[in-house]
Amino acid sequence: MTHYRYTSLTRIADLESRSWQKEPVDPANWETGDYVVGEVTGVPSDLYHIEATDGEMLEVTPGDFVVGALGDREATLEGVGSFRAVENGHMHALTSAGLLGLYTSYSRFLPAPLSLEYRGHVLRQNEKVRMRDFAIAASGNQFEVPTILLVGTSMSAGKTVTGCLVCKILAAAGHRVIGAKLTGAGRYRDILSFRDAGAAEIYDFVDVGLPSTVVPEAEFRTAIVPLLEHIGSRQPDFLVAEAGASPLEPYNGKAAIDELGNNICLTILSASDPYAVVGVQHAFDLIPDLVTGPATNTSAAIALVDKLTGVPAINVVAPDAEIKMKRFLEARNVGNRHR
Repeated sequence: MTHYRYTSLTRIADLESRSWQKEPVDPANWETGDYVVGEVTGVPSDLYHIEATDGEMLEVTPGDFVVGALGDREATLEGVGSFRAVENGHMHALTSAGLLGLYTSYSRFLPAPLSLEYRGHVLRQNEKVRMRDFAIAASGNQFEVPTILLVGTSMSAGKTVTGCLVCKILAAAGHRVIGAKLTGAGRYRDILSFRDAGAAEIYDFVDVGLPSTVVPEAEFRTAIVPLLEHIGSRQPDFLVAEAGASPLEPYNGKAAIDELGNNICLTILSASDPYAVVGVQHAFDLIPDLVTGPATNTSAAIALVDKLTGVPAINVVAPDAEIKMKRFLEARNVGNRHR
């Protein structure tokens, strides 16, 4: 019996509740966001897990069928890959969320990636089933929500941990908070952690049909505007918005910041080290209101951030982090008033 595993990129779709067929499609007709089926192959490693539609991590073994979506990834610390690089049906899970393509550059510090063989596209009435078929539609609502923007100097710089702390403090103060991840490569766990921290609702680019935001800028903007309109229609007091990776990477971080515009009331930069803060300031002309991340791991690091940039810094994993962040937000007139 065929054992299908539905990844978190299928969470917006109805693939588990409605019938569909699996048939090969000529690679010339493959597109970003197409739902496809891959059979697990290779020798299992620590990466032979997929993120299910509820965010739970599930082990997969050779012979299992994984349902994911075609897309691209350009991660600085882990790997670069694309569905366009797939040859003879051999592909990888570029993320555990079911972003499928073939790695063309991969970190030697990681276990072997989850390998799969392409077994076909998800079809209905001989038509491809795509993520964009289930995307949130434009509503025409104006986006006018005070936004705390989270950006980083790279992936794994501490943006999500910082966002969770901000969500927790704002929710505890009685505010209705929405958490969102506007750029990156699809993984559900990041925004799920925002919900666990107190966000009333959570969204990401998957909700508007993108498996990752490594797409042409025009395509990204066309997708993200309906998401912001929808968030605006939900009337939150604050949006805590994470831009995955860094603004200089090919995930459309700059375009996301442009779309948020004057709604940004606070910018928090999660940095890998103090010198990276300077790099982002000069390369992207971005002056953050606060620095977090590994650049704040010790008092010496915090002092160096201050010396190099004059920007305040908080170690968000320290025991007194919540108190310091609450005071910081209050000093910036963010979150110190009840609804």
